[in-house]
Amino acid sequence: MKLRLLMLGAAVAASSAIAAPRGFTVEDLVNLERVGSPAVSPDASRVVYTVRRTDLAKNKGHTSLWIAGLHGAAAAPTMLTTHDSSSTDPEWSPSGDAVYFLSSRSGSSQVWRQAAGGGEPVQVTNLPLDVDNFRLSPTGERIAFSVAVFRDCADLACTRERMDAQAKNKASGRVYDRLFVRHWDAWRDGRNAVLFSAPLEANGRAGAPVSLSGSLDGDVPSKPFGDREEYRFSPDGKTVVFSARIAGKTEAWSTNFDLYSVPAAGGAAPRNLTPDNPAWDTKGVFAPDGRTLAYLAMARPGFEADRYQIMLMDVASGKKRKLAAHWDRSAGALQWSADGKTLVVDAEDVGQHRLFAIDVASGKVAPLTGQGAIGAFDMRRDTIAYTHASLNSPAQLYTTALQGATPRQLTSHNADKLADVRFGQFEQFSFKGAKGDTVYGYVMQPWNATPGARYPIAFLVHGGPQGSFGNAWSYRWNPQVYAGAGYATVFIDFHGSTGYGQKFTDSISGDWGGAPLVDLQKGLEAAVKKYPWLDRGRSCALGASYGGYMVNWIAGNWPDGFKCLVNHAGVFDTRGMAYSTEEQWFTDWESGGPYFAVPQQHERFNPVHHVNQWKTPMLVIQGELDFRIPTAQALSTFTALQRRGIDSKLLVFPDENHWVLKPANSLLWHRTVIDWLDQHVKR
Repeated sequence: MKLRLLMLGAAVAASSAIAAPRGFTVEDLVNLERVGSPAVSPDASRVVYTVRRTDLAKNKGHTSLWIAGLHGAAAAPTMLTTHDSSSTDPEWSPSGDAVYFLSSRSGSSQVWRQAAGGGEPVQVTNLPLDVDNFRLSPTGERIAFSVAVFRDCADLACTRERMDAQAKNKASGRVYDRLFVRHWDAWRDGRNAVLFSAPLEANGRAGAPVSLSGSLDGDVPSKPFGDREEYRFSPDGKTVVFSARIAGKTEAWSTNFDLYSVPAAGGAAPRNLTPDNPAWDTKGVFAPDGRTLAYLAMARPGFEADRYQIMLMDVASGKKRKLAAHWDRSAGALQWSADGKTLVVDAEDVGQHRLFAIDVASGKVAPLTGQGAIGAFDMRRDTIAYTHASLNSPAQLYTTALQGATPRQLTSHNADKLADVRFGQFEQFSFKGAKGDTVYGYVMQPWNATPGARYPIAFLVHGGPQGSFGNAWSYRWNPQVYAGAGYATVFIDFHGSTGYGQKFTDSISGDWGGAPLVDLQKGLEAAVKKYPWLDRGRSCALGASYGGYMVNWIAGNWPDGFKCLVNHAGVFDTRGMAYSTEEQWFTDWESGGPYFAVPQQHERFNPVHHVNQWKTPMLVIQGELDFRIPTAQALSTFTALQRRGIDSKLLVFPDENHWVLKPANSLLWHRTVIDWLDQHVKR
């Protein structure tokens, strides 16, 4: 279905009318305030949230807490924390008189307590190790938190002493006897993320911690991206449910996470609640009466992009049932309504990321939001606060009611920074792709598009491969940066993309260079036919991760398709990838098994076999801390280009992982990419 062109929000548009318009730049992108982590007060009258600002001088971000009212006359949000150290992960006290948060203002990451009305914060934990994340019990009597420890240590001080001794050791070698050896961007040092709890004393300080998950050989929460969504207190505060994968020798190729229950005060071994499911179980959330546990479950072991089915477990009997089994979407976070009759979830949906309400009795699903992308959300007393972004707006905070009230915008961060910016207009379109299936994509005009003119194309290919370039805002791959530099952009949600049903998502496995390439070819052709302002003769394809793989695949299988290519963290040789990437389950699933078992499947779409057809200029980019797509892949790509005499450049970041995160590096990344495009398709 064709969607109308979406313009800049009203507040920014009004400001833009005053100043001379200009395009959006990477400098704008890096300096924007980033809104996130809403937490609604127990009485649903206020919301506390985070705002991250960039400190270019220190080359890092700084996060503070802000607070806003949810009802009545609109009032400007106010800053709650002002310290030089960041404040993150806000959570309200049960009475609503204070906000708990993480901060390193004492020299290490600890939990702090700030009165909601202001004043000096109080340190709650004072541990010898960093607190990575935490939750306050609903009764306010205990706190649960995760700390990285050596599991054979009797206490936290032992881990601290061992870490200090390791730092002083002049020998730097490490010995391993199992995978993971390294994960995401760090070499494993022998520690695990272990869940602890501690009582909160009368003075508000945390007492002696007790281990809740330490008897299990696994990380709680999971690494590298797990957070406090993976553990929860029961409503009475007496029980904690958490998700964990038993590590052992199979950790690097297993996705068998189970839910465990343990007394919040410790003293008993965790009890496995989902031993019957060999796939991923996670994000357990108790109903308000504590009798039902909602959680997410995948069905297929070893597949990280399987559909997350919502499950309901009767706590007393352990009996489980599927909720909304007919709904072909993969759920994200879960929250219960106050009466326990509805679950609110977020999910990708045909190029959008929306909130949905699901009736617990019938499984009926109803959307709560429309176009755009929901980020984090929180709900109390059926009042919902959430972040919402789109292709022409960074995230702002909104509120709505479970009963379907009109959403109301609460914040206008960045209005001053974007006052004279004119964003590129965009539109979603569809076409018949591979296998005759309907495939969706987006086009975006340059910021200064004029009737009758034609513009060079930045053809963006998303990563994942089970991912999506939809109607969302990004701080890494943002089409508005290209629109601001005078480029039209086209991006296709090819076979394998998420938000279009699990069958569509499944279709890329074992077919990396097949249907997705056809979709990209047909999608670009359809876009050029539909939008005459696209100049097909001046186009460059860009992608990262799977998108970088596809750029390498395009170089050998669509060699006349583009004037230039940009490959960030792309696979060059699938055999090298299979034996060097850290999360082995990924390559195993995508090619039907480990390389030594099915080498022909891994080699079927291996870019290395098509280097003789390469001729298109390529910019190659790599972070040396990227253990997902190791550096040898980029070096091999660049070596092949140089040996064949193809115009090429290599940009390496010694201090970045799979993503480029530091502000100065982001500026360099974007400037280098735009210069490459300018050189080959614009000048």
